[in-house]
Amino acid sequence: MPVRPRTAERYARALAAALAAVACLLLAANAGPTATAGSPAPAPVGETAPDLEELASVNR
Repeated sequence: MPVRPRTAERYARALAAALAAVACLLLAANAGPTATAGSPAPAPVGETAPDLEELASVNR
C-alpha cells in the first residue's frame, strides 16, 4: 500500500506548481510582438528628409 505524503510535502508541491504557473504566465505575456502592428516601417537611409540646417544653408 502506498504511503500517504505528509501535509507539508503536499503544500510544498502545490506552492512549487503555483510558482511555475506564474512564471509561465509572465513569460507568455511578454512574448508578444516587439512593435505595434499599425506602426509604419522606418524609411531607408537614402530616402530620409534633409536636415533643417541643410535647407537653411542652401538659401544663403
